[in-house]
Amino acid sequence: MRNDSPWSMATESSAVAVAGDANSTEPWSARVRALTRLGRHRESLALLRHGDPSPPPHALALPASVISCAALSLPSSVAQIHALGAKRGLLPAADAYLLSALLTAYSRLGSLRLAHQLLDEMPLESTPHTTLRTAFNSVISGCALHALPVACFALFHRMRAAAVRFDAVTLLALVPAAPLSVVPQVHALAARVGFATETSVANCLISTYARGGAFGAALARRVFDEMPLASRDLVSWNAVLSAHAQNGLAVDALDLYRRMRSPEGGGVEPDAVTIVGVLSSAAHLGALGVGFDVEHYVRQRLPGFRTNVQLCNALINFHARCGSLPRAQQLFDEMPRKSIVSWTALLTGHGMHGNGDVAVSLFERMVSEGIRPDNVAMVGLLSACSHAGLYDEGRKYFSTMESVYKLRPTLEHYTCMVDLLGRAGRLEEARELISSMPMPADGAVWGALLGACKIHKNVEVGEEAFANVVELEPRNAGYYVLMSNIYTDTGQLDNVARVRAMMRERGLKKEPGCSYVEHKGRVHLFMADDHSHPQARRIYELVIRLELMVKEKSSGVRESEVAAAKGRMEKAAAQPLVGIHSEKLAVAFGLLNTEAGSEIVVIKNLRVCGDCHSFLKVVSATTNRAFLVRDASRFHRFDGGVCSCKDYW
Repeated sequence: MRNDSPWSMATESSAVAVAGDANSTEPWSARVRALTRLGRHRESLALLRHGDPSPPPHALALPASVISCAALSLPSSVAQIHALGAKRGLLPAADAYLLSALLTAYSRLGSLRLAHQLLDEMPLESTPHTTLRTAFNSVISGCALHALPVACFALFHRMRAAAVRFDAVTLLALVPAAPLSVVPQVHALAARVGFATETSVANCLISTYARGGAFGAALARRVFDEMPLASRDLVSWNAVLSAHAQNGLAVDALDLYRRMRSPEGGGVEPDAVTIVGVLSSAAHLGALGVGFDVEHYVRQRLPGFRTNVQLCNALINFHARCGSLPRAQQLFDEMPRKSIVSWTALLTGHGMHGNGDVAVSLFERMVSEGIRPDNVAMVGLLSACSHAGLYDEGRKYFSTMESVYKLRPTLEHYTCMVDLLGRAGRLEEARELISSMPMPADGAVWGALLGACKIHKNVEVGEEAFANVVELEPRNAGYYVLMSNIYTDTGQLDNVARVRAMMRERGLKKEPGCSYVEHKGRVHLFMADDHSHPQARRIYELVIRLELMVKEKSSGVRESEVAAAKGRMEKAAAQPLVGIHSEKLAVAFGLLNTEAGSEIVVIKNLRVCGDCHSFLKVVSATTNRAFLVRDASRFHRFDGGVCSCKDYW
């Protein structure tokens, strides 16, 4: 026998002890099966070899032995039992249990050639259909396990050609293995025979569609909605919720969570997987109320949550991204075991708030505790240095990525460095870095340089960056807007018109600004110049009064300006006003609906403009309110007339 033979896997004394157990009244074959079922695979194989069975090994013991060989990764031993079964006339198709065990073992161990050979030896005409279906399912599952979709579907076509009916087990192997373009065809086939709404198959379809982006999430939602209410289990809810959360459809994910917790959920209780998806969406939207309710549920119903690293990481990320850094820090400190994701979530949170020194200290502490940084952690660190203007620190960490941390810089790291250099006004140094990159710069790298040129009103470098970025991403309207703004800031109105003409010719439109505010558990969305909110009239009137107040505080107000402001208020009563950014509307809503002294949290999809930044500083000083605004890149906390970014953003 070879060294991996089952007979060599246990000592003689062990075998005798098991085989000669005087307290056992079970038949010999039942004891083999019991040992396998208990996971005592070496003892099971030792008993098969060294026992004194009467009658000799047969169909009741051999399938269990095959399972033990597979569990111990002994492919040649599986082949030996295969040979023994054939010698005793149990194969190729006389014994369905042994056949299934062999095919499953071969498939899991990667011996697909032997699995196909055994399948080929089966007499199709005389083998029961249930046995054939089990055989085909085993080999299809094996091919799927080893990422061989072509082989999976070749076997499936062969199965159908042999008039062998497929079942849910077949579909559970085929659906995840299928290319996304093929999944709807498999889905249609499943629907035709009534399997598509079966819980396990529907759950599999939902999870597979989720890989297809927003369109895939819509298909996943359709499968879910077509399931009978009684068929939806926890896996169903988690799959459809994750499909939306992972594809940026945060509002839909939170809506699904509310449905799950309502009577429509049928009493299905969320678990840690559900909570992670919900917290991710709540963090994306800045839905503080939802996130706090979820955390309350976690503390009440999942008392051991601190040992669930993934769940704690989701909570830390939620609090950090929603502006509650002390709470994120507390959760971090309470964790008995931290992963690199835990450190990165907290580090990135401090970076978003402009706390670069804290982020650097966290990074150094992480390294001192023996946790090796990965590429994501380095992106968070470099971004934190950029937001805080820590030029020297950023340069140091970037230059030591390979030598100290064995990490090769990627495009994301170069983007962070160009952003850091550009914000610091070192535009020529940023250009030199781009030219020295070992890979071609992508749109994000050139876009970072273009954004820096907007900050520093540098037309020459901006035009170079713009030429490169629109060649790489010609459909990204944001870059055209940036270049147009650079020309506007430098008084080059002809060039402004030229860039806008380019946008019209290419059918591009500026992404509309939008801001979210949560109030009493509901997220209120405001678009620029939006008049759909029930309180729109009061909101616009307040914005006009605030703008007048800001002018008065900044430079004094002439009587003509007061009259103009009154005219705008009268106009607002008659027809919609335009030219008002979404964050001003969101702040006005917050002022109208919260008590003095409270903090108003606003989440914005675009970068805060200079005008709104100045506006919010003055308003925070005169209304006894603090405004925490998360824009596309960082947090700004306006309180008492100053911003936490120190006007460096």
